[in-house]
Amino acid sequence: MPRKHVQTPAFKSEVRQDQIVCHLKQESSVTAEEIIDWDPLPVSFHAKNTVNPIRKIVDALSVPPNPEKSLIKLHLGDPTLTGKLPPCEVVTKALIDAVSSHKYDGYGPSVGVIEAREAVVDRYSTKAAPFTADDVILASGASHALQLAIEAVADAGDNILIPAPGFPLYMTLCRPHGIEDRAYRLDMKRGAMVDLKHMESLIDERTKAIIVNNPGNPTGAVFPREHLEEILKIANRHHLTIIADEIYGDLTYDGAEFIPIAELSPKVPVITCDGIAKRWLVPGWRLGWVIVHDRFNVLGDVKQGMIALSQKIVGPCALVQGALPSILRDTPQSFFDNVKDVLSANASVVYNSLRMVPGLHPVRPSGAMYMMVGIDRSVYGDETSFVQGLIREQSVFCLPGSAFSAPNWFRVVLTYPEEVTLEACHRITEYCGDHLNAAPLMSDVLLNGDVSPVLEDEGCPVADEIDFDSGDSTESGESSVESRAISPV
Repeated sequence: MPRKHVQTPAFKSEVRQDQIVCHLKQESSVTAEEIIDWDPLPVSFHAKNTVNPIRKIVDALSVPPNPEKSLIKLHLGDPTLTGKLPPCEVVTKALIDAVSSHKYDGYGPSVGVIEAREAVVDRYSTKAAPFTADDVILASGASHALQLAIEAVADAGDNILIPAPGFPLYMTLCRPHGIEDRAYRLDMKRGAMVDLKHMESLIDERTKAIIVNNPGNPTGAVFPREHLEEILKIANRHHLTIIADEIYGDLTYDGAEFIPIAELSPKVPVITCDGIAKRWLVPGWRLGWVIVHDRFNVLGDVKQGMIALSQKIVGPCALVQGALPSILRDTPQSFFDNVKDVLSANASVVYNSLRMVPGLHPVRPSGAMYMMVGIDRSVYGDETSFVQGLIREQSVFCLPGSAFSAPNWFRVVLTYPEEVTLEACHRITEYCGDHLNAAPLMSDVLLNGDVSPVLEDEGCPVADEIDFDSGDSTESGESSVESRAISPV
């Protein structure tokens, strides 16, 4: 409520005064003295500390594109924007039928309607990792599922291990609650596999969980069975819960196989977060779920906590819940095969094009929708300047690696028609040709024994390296340029 004052307080700044004058022009019935009597309401600590790094970085890239060239937006992770990958007709019909039935016009249980949760069981419960509808909590997308899991397992002062490079939302969900996110290295030279020794070195008595993203964003890596089992051994030794971000699930190609981590041994408590956004190509429908694999009966209170947290939004969209049984049951395998074919073809185009460019080092993915490309700083400068230049000169948009705690890398999406992806690669190659200078490549510097500079990303210090692996060869018989990055200090 406004305070009662006889004397008008002095203006705190000319900016504040200008704001008041402007407001007075809009509100002619309000006097200046009445408005001056109000102080700005401060933002809450929680809101102030809720920051999505991608939004900050994208805002910093607000440079004008080349008006003579069409825009190619390789930075957006929304597969619906390219026109190449529409949702399946079965999925669309399922939603129309749910709307027409009028069975889902009202409120439902906050954890989700029983038929939708049973549909998740029917599709994903296996002999190696069985669960029931009571172990499923529906959420407003996989991001909300992650939020439920993180908020239920950790308090202020606790820590959760997250991958780097990794999805920045993990940090966004942890930090407003005072939960420390500790980044474990993904070794880009080894196909973005986890540096297991480094992961285990981060664990202490306040560690509550390990987030494992497979297939990975932004790396496109798919962890093989043996690697997942090594991660589980670490979790088992330290009695830690795994939070499995499996939103890309079996969206794999070129022979890679997705294995849900909950199916493997040693058995540890696993909270799986998944949804229909990526594989079914409907991210705007906002439906995901949590699956609680409560080994050793240690997640009972956590599950009740997630149920309580789900009551904040009284469950996700009821209409999409009504459509979920048909979506999960009736979508034909041919739909998923087509998506995988598009991703594989684009991955081949980008990898085979950019690996020939001096100073660029693509790492070929085998899952998800993205590829990471390393940049030699000595040739092109930092990745922010590089992607700004691509926009300004070539109208090609890529997402800087700093968004994923990976400075001197950039991420491209693989969901465009192949001819558009090829055009984008031509433009990137042209840009690099225009800016290639006589400085030694970072790879050459490293081969000569020098150490690359250490960079620090906000909240996640990393050292970036790019190296040659002269022992490998490509299908063409030429030396393969591999990449290594992300060494949290």
